[in-house]
Amino acid sequence: MLIDGVEQKTNRLNSAWTSAVTLSPDNEQLDIHFTSLNFSAPKGAQLGVRFRYQLEGRDKNWTDAGTERVAHFNKLPPGKFIFRVIACNEDGVWNETGATLAVTVEPPFWRTPWFIAATILFFLGALAGTIYLISTAKLKRQLRALRQKELLEKERSRIARDLHDQLGANLTQVALLGELAEADKDLPGEVELHAQQISLTARDTTRSLDEIVWALNSSNDTLESLASYACKYAQDYFALAGVSYRAELPTQLSPAAILPEVRHNVFLAFKEAVNNVVKHAHATEARVKLRLEPGKFILSVEDNGCGPGDVAEKKLRNGLKNMRKRLADVRGEFEISPGVNGGTVVQLKVPIAKS
Repeated sequence: MLIDGVEQKTNRLNSAWTSAVTLSPDNEQLDIHFTSLNFSAPKGAQLGVRFRYQLEGRDKNWTDAGTERVAHFNKLPPGKFIFRVIACNEDGVWNETGATLAVTVEPPFWRTPWFIAATILFFLGALAGTIYLISTAKLKRQLRALRQKELLEKERSRIARDLHDQLGANLTQVALLGELAEADKDLPGEVELHAQQISLTARDTTRSLDEIVWALNSSNDTLESLASYACKYAQDYFALAGVSYRAELPTQLSPAAILPEVRHNVFLAFKEAVNNVVKHAHATEARVKLRLEPGKFILSVEDNGCGPGDVAEKKLRNGLKNMRKRLADVRGEFEISPGVNGGTVVQLKVPIAKS
C-alpha cells in the first residue's frame, strides 16, 4: 500500500515519502490518492484490487471505496486526523496493515490557543477595569456624600454658633438696659429712651431667632427659599425705615439645591446691602432683583440714594469688605456701581452648583 499524493484545491502534494501533511485553515476540498504495490500480480488483478479507508478523528466507520483510488473530503474542521487505507486482493484477503497519513488542519487565527488566551486575558482585563471603575466611582460618590454631609453639619454648627453669640449679646444688652431703666426710674425721659432701646434690641433678637430657625432647616437649602426669605427681610426692614420697596423675581426658579454655607453668606451680604440703603445711602426708594443666568444667579439691591462715590466712611468700607469676602468664600462675585439714574446698585453673583 502507498499513499502517493494529496490534493488541496488545485495544489497537488507528493506524499509518497512523508507520513504527515499540514493543511491551511481555508481548505475546501482534500483528495488523498493511494494505490497498491503488488508488482507480482498480473495487471488485470491490480485493477481489481478493492480499497477501504477511514479518517480517524472524524469517521467512526470504514468507507468502502471499491476500486476507486482516491478519497474525497470537503471542508475538514481544524484538528488532527489519521487517514488509514487498506486493500483487498483478488482472493478476498485484506491487508490489515495498509498505509497511514497524519493530517493536520490548522485552525484559523481566532481559534488558535494564543488568540483565545489573549482574548480571555483581554476580557478579564476589561472586566477587572470595569469593576475597578465602577467601584472607584461608587466609592467617590460615597466619599463625596460623606464630605458634603460633614460640611453641612459643620456649617450649620457654625451658623448656630454665630447666631447664638449675637443672641447672647442682644439679651445681655436688654438686661443692662433694664438695669439702667431701674436706676433711672425717677427720670422719665431716660426711662423712655431705655425702653426704646430695649424695644429695638428685642426686635433684633426676634429676627436673630428667626434666622436660626431658617438657617438650620435643611428644607430651606434652595434658591426659592433664599429669595423668599431675603425679600421678606427687605420688606420688613424698609417698611420700618419708611423706604418705598419693590421686588422683581423670576416666575420660575432653579430647583438646584444651595449649600447652607452659600445660603448663609449670601443672605448676610444681602442683609448688609439692605442696611446700607438706609444707613449710608439715605434712599427713599429701593428695589431687590433676582436674575438667573447660565450657571449662576444674581441678587441685586438698587436704591436712589447718594451713590457709591463717597465710601470714605470707615464703617461703610468695612461693610463692603465683608460683603466681598463673603461672596469670595462661596466662589461668587461682589460688585457695586452707580445706578443709571443715580443711586447705588449692589450685585451678588453666585454660581449654582450642578445637581
